[in-house]
Order: sequence, then C-alpha cells, then structure tokens
Amino acid sequence: MWQEANSIDDLNDLLVPNNNQTIQPALIASVDKDSIGEDVGFEQGDSILTINGKKPRDLIDYQILINDELLELEVLDNKGKKHELQIEKEQDANLGINFKDALFDSLKQCNNKCPFCFIDQQPPGKRKTLYIKDDDYRLSFLYGSYLTLTNLKEIDWNRISIQKLSPLYISIHATDPDVREKLLKNKKARDIIDQINWFERNSIQIHAQIVVCPGINDGEILEDSINTLAKFHNKYKKTVLSLAIVPVGLTKFRPKDDQLIPIQKKYAQNLIFQIEQIQKDLKNKIGSRFCWLADEWYLIAGYKLPKYITYESMPQESNGVGTIREFLKQLEEQTKSLPKKIKNRRIISWVVGKLVHESLIPFCKKLNKIEGLTVNLYGLPSIYWGQEQVVTGLLTGEDLIYGLSEKELGESIYLPSIMLKMNTDLFLDDQTISQVEKKLKTKIHVVENANDIIKSLIGLS
Repeated sequence: MWQEANSIDDLNDLLVPNNNQTIQPALIASVDKDSIGEDVGFEQGDSILTINGKKPRDLIDYQILINDELLELEVLDNKGKKHELQIEKEQDANLGINFKDALFDSLKQCNNKCPFCFIDQQPPGKRKTLYIKDDDYRLSFLYGSYLTLTNLKEIDWNRISIQKLSPLYISIHATDPDVREKLLKNKKARDIIDQINWFERNSIQIHAQIVVCPGINDGEILEDSINTLAKFHNKYKKTVLSLAIVPVGLTKFRPKDDQLIPIQKKYAQNLIFQIEQIQKDLKNKIGSRFCWLADEWYLIAGYKLPKYITYESMPQESNGVGTIREFLKQLEEQTKSLPKKIKNRRIISWVVGKLVHESLIPFCKKLNKIEGLTVNLYGLPSIYWGQEQVVTGLLTGEDLIYGLSEKELGESIYLPSIMLKMNTDLFLDDQTISQVEKKLKTKIHVVENANDIIKSLIGLS
C-alpha cells in the first residue's frame, strides 16, 4: 500500500525532484469508462504536467499526489494546448486514468556485469527495448521486477523508507560477499547483508531470488545463503518474506568464456533433493518452507511438480514458482465438464515450449475424446536460443516456423499470450504474428488463461 501523503512532514520534499532531473509529462494511454477522469474530459494522448504544483516522477508519486481531496492539475491536451483544471473528490477516489509508462523520468538501469544476464545473451540488431537492463526499485515495487540494490543513492533509500515501498523484490544470488561480488562483478554487491538489515530497521519487506550457477553459488554456498536469509524470517518480524531458487538460463549467444555450466537432468535432481531437505528443516524451525524451487527444476529433472499445498501462499508465483502448478490446477478445473461432441468438426494445434509439453498431454487427451475435435499438441525446442528444453514464453517466431513447418496444423494454431510482447503481436525475435502466419500458411490465435485456452480449443470463444 502507498503511504498517505499527509502522514509524514517531509514527504513533500521527496515529491519535488531535483532541478536537474528530466521529467516527461505523464502521457495518458486510456481513461476508464464512467470514471472521474472521463467526466472531467481526459482523453488518450493527453498528459499531466503537474498535480498541486508538483511534477510526479512516476506512478508512485501520482498515486500519492491524487490522494488530496482538492486537486489542481496542469494538463497538456493531445493537440498541444495547456489547461488548468480543478477536481474535487473523495480522498481515496482514483481518477481512472491509465498511463503509457509507469516512470515519467529516467529508468534506473543495471550497473552490474553478471555473466548469466539474459539481456547480454541475445543476438544484436533487435528492438532496442530488449537490451534495456532494468534495475529500478520503483518497478520492483509496482510490478515485482527484481533488482540488485547496487545503483541506489541516498535519496532513493530515503524515498523507499518514507514512502514505505514494500515489498521489494531483490536478486541476492549469494549472501557471501566474495561470491556475490564475483557473480555481479561489482564491489557494491558486497553490501547485501547490511542492506537487508537496513530493510529490517525500516520495516521494509522483500522477496528474494537466487539464480543458481553450477560450481559458483550452489552446494554449501547455496545452503548458507538460504539459512542466512531465513534468519530474517521469524514469528516476530518477517523482513525476507520468501526466496525463489531459479536455474541459470543460457543461450547460444552468450560469451564462450563465461565459465557457466548449463543445468542438466541429474544436477536438477540432486538440487531438488537438497532443497526439499532444507524446506523440511525450515518448516519445523520457522513454520514455513520459506524457499521454493522454480517449476523448471522439476521439469528438467523429469519429476512431477510438488502438490499445490506445498507452495503455501504462492509468494513467488510471478517468478515461475508454482506458475505451472497453478496453470495445471486451472486446466483440471476447466476440463472437468467437457462436451461429448462439437457441432462443427475442427482440427487445430496447441503450441507450447518443450519443457512443459509432457505435463499438458493428459489434458490434450481429454480434449481429443470430444467427438469432432482433434487437437495436435506440439512442444517445441528453441532453435533461436539454442535450447532444447525451453519454457513457452521464450519461443520465437523463428522457432514456430522451424518447428511447425512439416507438422499437421489444421485450420489454426493457438499460442499462449506469454510468447508475445505485451499488447503487441511481436515475438522475441521481432517477427510478427502475420509474418509467421504467412510462412506457416495458417491462422494464429492468441489465448490468455486456462479458461480461454479450453474454450478456444473447443470452439466456444
């Protein structure tokens, strides 16, 4: 939750940016129907310049500033004309305005040189946004993106404390200062325990993650990192809320001298055994498993995913921990009551990453029992990234063309939306849906969730 604007005397000082900061007008992308913003007359393409005389730097500032009952806004309309508006509303009422970007000033980018950074493992020449290394604490608070804390200045720490930007999502990788410095290639990475102590003193909670790199931060180092972080999670105070343990992802574009080792099946099996033993111990000691493995570990190992209940409150679902388990649960619900037949016969294809393919076979079999329906389930590797076992979200247009060209596709292909850039038809390799459709000579449909997938495959949406 955002802290009330009038609850701390010096909050306004943080809402006034430095004179040398470049702040763009807050560009409006859409206005909710029947909202205050619509009543006032805001339209797509308008921009908010100031609220009660202050320039919001980001969505956080905006939310705090509009808490006042009387608002004086300076607005630039979509024709370039300035207006001054007054709005009187209830204190907690939102304006119903959605912005093109969450940040109106510059993005804080990463100053580390992690050898496992996925951004650096991409080919050159693609859209510029693919190469932006986000390490911004505001996006961590707003959207759950992970940051390293190595680029924060005193004013940033002050703002986190005063505005109570909690929880944040922090990439730990190792609590040992030497190992963390080696992984991030940044001397400031050594301060991580002091920083967590600061969070504890200031009542800021965090979710943590460790990207496991074999031979570097695994084994005893990994166990020590888990136990060190677990000390910040007890019945009196839970500063570290949870810990996700993620496998390093390597592509064919990475530097060949990075000394990183891909995750193999046997390695995944051994690590699962290690972490599940730690989970049992922590459950007895602190009442929570505290640390969880990303679903990829179990898929790589060839194991079934853990039971839904073991994920407790799903604190790391957005980081791939329990995501597939939740999806399978939803599919189970959506396939409990299927029609015995459909009116118009159809042959279609459902495409996913090879890593999750086997888990979806039982649901595909259920669908194919429906008279008149044939669903071809294809789990593809990625020729683009050079990964045999790949998650669905990393499949590219090239992967679809290469993997499906000789397959029986039927009248159309159904793809999960996670394969595309949000609100666009762009794959990770900059190919568009229409370009892939042309190559494969069939129609592509994008589906969102389990309910949408099942209804679309059956032909009900």
